[in-house]
Amino acid sequence: MKATAWIAVNVFRESVRDKVLYNLVFFAILMIGASYLIGQLTAGQDVKIIKDLGLAATSIFGVFIAVFIGIGLVSKEVERRSVYSLLAKPIHRYQLLLGKYCGLVLTLVVNISVMAVALYAVLAYMSWGVSPAAARIWDAPALDPALLKATALLVAELSIVTAIALFFSTFSTPMLSAALTFGLYIVGHFTNDLRNFADMLDSPAAARLARGLSWALPNLAQFDVRADVVHGLPVAFGYMGLAGLYAVLYVAAFLAISVLVFSRRDFK
Repeated sequence: MKATAWIAVNVFRESVRDKVLYNLVFFAILMIGASYLIGQLTAGQDVKIIKDLGLAATSIFGVFIAVFIGIGLVSKEVERRSVYSLLAKPIHRYQLLLGKYCGLVLTLVVNISVMAVALYAVLAYMSWGVSPAAARIWDAPALDPALLKATALLVAELSIVTAIALFFSTFSTPMLSAALTFGLYIVGHFTNDLRNFADMLDSPAAARLARGLSWALPNLAQFDVRADVVHGLPVAFGYMGLAGLYAVLYVAAFLAISVLVFSRRDFK
């Protein structure tokens, strides 16, 4: 555990020093701030616009952080040949992978938290001085705690994306790993449509294949509750618990496969 924690802390420190990470976070905060200006153009819908664009910016840039930093967790070590010095130490390969994964998840949590604080700051500034009568027409309060629920589910979704990126980085090139991870991310938001598509197919074999893929691929759409939060609809804690358990199981599966692939890789 000490070796895993040491690697996680070093990955976090290295990620924090990465200029690309700062640029992504900066542009995310800039997008959240720009949502305030866009919200001013829509009378009566400014709170919805700010929440929607703010959560969307957090999600988009969170995915970029998870993918572009995640794919370099292993491939960068191999290219720089620093993996040889790491494996020469009393560190198991599974500890190396788990440490790198935990370090990136910690980086994601910190950066998503910064973006959430920025979103709340914009909403607080927007709602400052608004009369109670004007605030009553909003579907939900400006500083709605439900935004934290959407943020927590986003972190769960990104933890799966990070595990996918780490898996591909154990055996593929960075460019191909990024393409495959983005592909699974996009497909993961359409797994429900894939099930509906399977019911429309005339071929039983094709229908079984489509239905099997819909269950095997990660269902990332269930983590997107942005529309519910923006419109003031409740997000049950039970639903969040099931979604969190789903994320834990998928992360565990991808990490197990990653460890298996990485343990059999020959670096001689």
